[in-house]
Amino acid sequence: MSVLDLPDLALDLILELLPPSGLSSMAKVCSSLRERCVSDHLWEKHLITKWGKVLGPAAHRDWRCYISSSCHLDSPNNRIGHHPLGFDKIISLIRSISSGDEKRKRYAASSLPLDSTMSFYLSLETGRFWFPAQVYNRENGHVGFMLSCYDAELSYDTHTDTFQARYAPHGRKAVAVEKGVTWERLRAAPIDISPHHLHVSDSLNELKPGDHIEIQWRRNKAFPYGWWYGVVGHLESCDGNLNHCHCHLNEMVVLEFNQYTVGSRWRRTMINKRDHREEGNEEEGFYGGIRKLSCKEEIAMWTRLWPSSILE
Repeated sequence: MSVLDLPDLALDLILELLPPSGLSSMAKVCSSLRERCVSDHLWEKHLITKWGKVLGPAAHRDWRCYISSSCHLDSPNNRIGHHPLGFDKIISLIRSISSGDEKRKRYAASSLPLDSTMSFYLSLETGRFWFPAQVYNRENGHVGFMLSCYDAELSYDTHTDTFQARYAPHGRKAVAVEKGVTWERLRAAPIDISPHHLHVSDSLNELKPGDHIEIQWRRNKAFPYGWWYGVVGHLESCDGNLNHCHCHLNEMVVLEFNQYTVGSRWRRTMINKRDHREEGNEEEGFYGGIRKLSCKEEIAMWTRLWPSSILE
């Protein structure tokens, strides 16, 4: 019995169990398997499994712009089965994903239909496509960015299983580049908004002492926002006794950043929740929108990133 004699459902179930390299190998067998093995529904599973946690709406938008702007999109030579090298050659190049041949991997990704999920996967895998995401503790945990998360463009390096990050320029400073960014320091942006735009908070009236939050902050108005971790504190007029606390009823909210030492100008700030807008100055920076954190996984991530010593 040939594998092609199997019912379609059984064959699809087998193909769904194959890793990317296995799908590429099966696609070499014949034209029928080729059509099945490059289908979007098979590669979408691999895309979500490996890349789902770091790809947000902005990454998918950028991918659509990337493929629509390619001068090769409408070229007959850019479609499977029409490449002058032949499909077998293309598949052998695709298989080099696991062989470590960077030059061949890049060529394989460029030989696929640009609008396919397989092409998206390979463009990410080879680092050809720089995608937007956010990086915790940017610039190798520089003390000036501890317990923050900033937007960046990222390119994957399959040899090291890490990323290269390009951060937006700060004022007159050049674009900052960081290499060796690990998977655990990445996340898809939880809010689909430009880092230069103020987030309109929708949970200010719910905030109460002990709540975990992220707040936008930037050094000056020429800089992009980063997201900084903090907790809601008690007003000075409150003794902290939860049985008598009415802080949540006050129009002012205390935000504490306990990674900084007591007395530090960065340790504590207050915002008006009834008329919230960007607040601050050129000396202490500008505070923007607030996200209330309800997800235990998000809170645990910040806890894991907590510095080993208190910051000044």
